[in-house]
Amino acid sequence: MEEALRGRRVDLGREFENPYSALKTVVSRRSRGVYKRSWRPLEPSVVDSRGRMVRAVGIAQTFLRPAQVDELVALYREGATLVELGERFSVHRRTVAAHLVRRSIPIRRRGLDESDVTEAVELYEGGSTLIEVGLRFGVSQQAVRRALDVEGVTIRPGGRRARVSA
Repeated sequence: MEEALRGRRVDLGREFENPYSALKTVVSRRSRGVYKRSWRPLEPSVVDSRGRMVRAVGIAQTFLRPAQVDELVALYREGATLVELGERFSVHRRTVAAHLVRRSIPIRRRGLDESDVTEAVELYEGGSTLIEVGLRFGVSQQAVRRALDVEGVTIRPGGRRARVSA
């Protein structure tokens, strides 16, 4: 057996001929801290008047206490919007929505008031776009589309309007 192996050359060149790219990857990962044992910061977490905050990847997260979430839910039931609650509790509006969903509170969709629907239909049928009608009433074009759809209005195809030559 030894005699058979003596005549053969073992080809390890492929594995060791250019270690630079692999070494560069390891050094890059090491310098970024990928191989650290603990991702937790050595310093204590930041605490301010709103409560405990965690810094991760440059983004500060604010954790609401259960009493704050209770207040958030009560204010939402009284009619406050997601944006207003986000500003009040210093969190993103999607975070507010997540807290409401966890408490099984249905999220309200903001749409056109019943009194504004007839005017929106007239504006749209008069040639205004969904965006223009939405801007007029302070709602999104999707809210306008839903309201017009309920009224049975045919929605025009999207795209640029044809130019009117004078």
